[in-house]
Amino acid sequence: MSYNFKDKDDLRDFLVDELINTSEATKILDCTRQNIDDLVRRKKLVPIKVFPRDRIFFKSDVLSRLSDKEG
Repeated sequence: MSYNFKDKDDLRDFLVDELINTSEATKILDCTRQNIDDLVRRKKLVPIKVFPRDRIFFKSDVLSRLSDKEG
């Protein structure tokens, strides 16, 4: 998949809309941070960036996990 951005504002809009952190993922999946850690450890949810106390995920990956959970 390839993305093309016209300028920084276009990129910023994409990032704001398409990336979420661990706290946002817990709200979407209605689970705990420990559950997110477990999903990452089992490679069921893959972060795109890892910080000492947080992770960044593609929103689409989290929503896909939600549909798997509901299905």
